[in-house]
Amino acid sequence: MDIAKINQTPCYAVIFNSVLKNSVEGYEEMAEKMVELARQQPGFLGFESIRDKIGITISYWADQESIHNWKNYSEHLLAQKLGKNQWYKSYAIRICKIERQYYFDTE
Repeated sequence: MDIAKINQTPCYAVIFNSVLKNSVEGYEEMAEKMVELARQQPGFLGFESIRDKIGITISYWADQESIHNWKNYSEHLLAQKLGKNQWYKSYAIRICKIERQYYFDTE
C-alpha cells in the first residue's frame, strides 16, 4: 500500500485504531467491502491502513459532513455493529483537521 496523496487542505482524517478478537471470520471481506464503499462516497479523499498487533486505518475526507454521512451509511452501520459484536476487542476513533501536509517520494 502506498501513502495516500491528498490534494486538498484543509481536510479531515479519521484515525481508527483497533485490536481484534481471536475469532475474526468474515472480517477481511467486510473491511475490503467498506473500503470500496467509502471510495464511492462524496467527500472521500483516500485511506491508509496497516495491521499488526494494533490495526490503524486512516481515512481522509473533504469535510465533517462527509465523515458524518459515511458514519451513518447503512452498510457501514451494519459493519460497525458486527465489529462491536464479533470482531473488535477494543477500538478508538479520532477525527483530526489537517491544516498542512508535505510529501517525500523517491519515485
